[in-house]
Amino acid sequence: MSVGIVAVVSRARGYSEKMSANVGRSNPMEHPLLETYGPLEGWHILLILGSISIGFFTYQVQKATRLVLIGAPDSRFDSWGTRIREFTEGWLGQKVVLRDRVAGTMHVLMFWGFLMLASDMFDLVTANAFSSKILPTALNGPWNGMVELGYTMAMIGCSAALIRRVVFTPEKLKGKSQLEGNTILLLIFTITTTSFVVESNDDPSSFWEPIGHFVSDFGVSDKTVIVAYWAHMVAISAFLFLIPLSKHMHLVMAVPNVFFHDTGPVGKMRPLDVGEDGKAIPLDDLDIDSFGVSSYSQYTWRQLIDGWSCTSCARCQDACPAYASGKGLNPMQVIHDVRDYANEHAPILLSGGQPEETMMERITDEAVWACTTCNACVDVCPLYIEHVPKLTDLRRNAMMETMEYPEILNNAMGNIESASNPYGFGAHERADWAADLDVKVGEPAEYIYFVGCAASFDERNQKVARSTISLLKEAGLDVGILGMQEGCSGDPARRAGNEYLFQMLAETNLMTFQDLGVKRIVASCPHCFHTLGKEYADFGGDELEVFHHSEILAKLQDEGQLPQVEGNGRNMTFHDPCYLGRIGGVFDEPREVIGGVDVETEKHGNDSFCCGAGGAQMWMEEDADKRVNVIRAKELAETGCDTVAVGCPFCSIMVKDGLDAVGSEMEVMDVAEILWEQIVAKDEEIQARNLQS
Repeated sequence: MSVGIVAVVSRARGYSEKMSANVGRSNPMEHPLLETYGPLEGWHILLILGSISIGFFTYQVQKATRLVLIGAPDSRFDSWGTRIREFTEGWLGQKVVLRDRVAGTMHVLMFWGFLMLASDMFDLVTANAFSSKILPTALNGPWNGMVELGYTMAMIGCSAALIRRVVFTPEKLKGKSQLEGNTILLLIFTITTTSFVVESNDDPSSFWEPIGHFVSDFGVSDKTVIVAYWAHMVAISAFLFLIPLSKHMHLVMAVPNVFFHDTGPVGKMRPLDVGEDGKAIPLDDLDIDSFGVSSYSQYTWRQLIDGWSCTSCARCQDACPAYASGKGLNPMQVIHDVRDYANEHAPILLSGGQPEETMMERITDEAVWACTTCNACVDVCPLYIEHVPKLTDLRRNAMMETMEYPEILNNAMGNIESASNPYGFGAHERADWAADLDVKVGEPAEYIYFVGCAASFDERNQKVARSTISLLKEAGLDVGILGMQEGCSGDPARRAGNEYLFQMLAETNLMTFQDLGVKRIVASCPHCFHTLGKEYADFGGDELEVFHHSEILAKLQDEGQLPQVEGNGRNMTFHDPCYLGRIGGVFDEPREVIGGVDVETEKHGNDSFCCGAGGAQMWMEEDADKRVNVIRAKELAETGCDTVAVGCPFCSIMVKDGLDAVGSEMEVMDVAEILWEQIVAKDEEIQARNLQS
């Protein structure tokens, strides 16, 4: 309790007249804070409560802050307009929270309610001196109305949340301790309900404070008001005391966490080192002592705030494909692990020491290598927690420093290093699929079709490449391919943690682009689309225009250079690839190319479920009973459609394998194949008519 507040309370003693700005009537009862309780006066008790709760709260917050600031530097002091806008929408507007209409609405009622009722503390700790002596009379009614509305919203929200947790317990909470959450909700319930009793003694306005006025009609006794006041203050003190000891620390840490969120492209990883110009330092000039993250302090300060910002809402857990398939990864637990590690090793960390336990040991290698980097966990988090970089940073250390990574990756990484593709085929075979298509190879062109490793060497996906080139040529575009000069975009290497290999590939490809004057690139692989379009910018490719093939095809259809897909007898659904939809932001174009879908899957668009191939999982083994693609295949099969349209070579492979595993006969086709199929069918129809005539 500050000296100023004590002074205000002391000056307020002796007022027997009711200090309410609503009316000026006398009230024989003094404010509970001005009463004497045995040897102690009311403000003495409040001073004790406040000193304990505020003191403990302050100590714990500064301890957490010190543990956060141990982290490595992180430049998050840019893009102020974007940060302010996103903070307003994300923190104040709770836009991500409200995606869950049920739990989100309850949380928002409590959140907005507390924002409105918080100023009531000025009255509660000054025996109403704030409203009667400081607040302008004209504002008193509206202020009281705002405060009561806040209490009402918070009461409704916490009551609904308690009923949901106790009576209609969500599946994800069953079998888990609910003591912490229920205790906090009971404290909020106490704070809100007692406020109306205290308010009833202040001659509340029937217009501005209808609930308080309603309670006053029952003739609440002075003793009841006193008990309610102190129950209110004890509940607030207990709440303040428990905040830093529970998940409700997010009430403090959420503010910097949301404000300093990553404003860069979704899913974009950072280079090994960055120069003063903001670009990646070339490999020839690179001079760093360690790779990735092994110790707690190697995470950046912004990554560490995440640990204290988590609300344990389990949205990330529910969205994670690895968790859904039974693997040892729970993104929520990863965030808890970072915070728990810091708290358990706080004495060593704060003294500048380094605990023997590494972050890989705490989070576990099973969790680290199970991630598909689909970004679903990051996308659904209401507090902008960044789960994936914590795992990929650990992969970097395992891949490039400790050499403790899944041995099966040696094959793919070795092939990429020697042949610039994970399949191990020679570069001279890259353009074999296009031998009869009369397409430019290794020559300047307005558009370069970056074929990607899958469409270059996988027989099934070569059909996609042929359809794509055929469509672009049909529309009259000046298009070419790189042939032997094309190398892997580096996505598998980067997601597996081999950042050095990725940068080598990026620098080589960019030299090729520069030599041929490449400005516009079309990619049918969303991983290449993302990597070339967003991640190559750090290495000098910031002027490249990179399009997913569905974007170009949809544009050509709009311009009349390609036909719209008409009814072709197919009943279709569409599987949104993670790196095209949620990460790439491309949702409408692939659907437009195929003329729309007949049935959407339960999880589609931004909420689409991963096929299981991302994060270099395409090149790792997966237990037969823990396959992500089988989960997705079942959902696709439930649509009852006969065709699954895709826009990714890896999704094509994984979805087909999954459908086979569940015994579904659905056909998997790329959007380019579906469009080209219609053009070929029409050409054949015209030829048949000509022959008949």
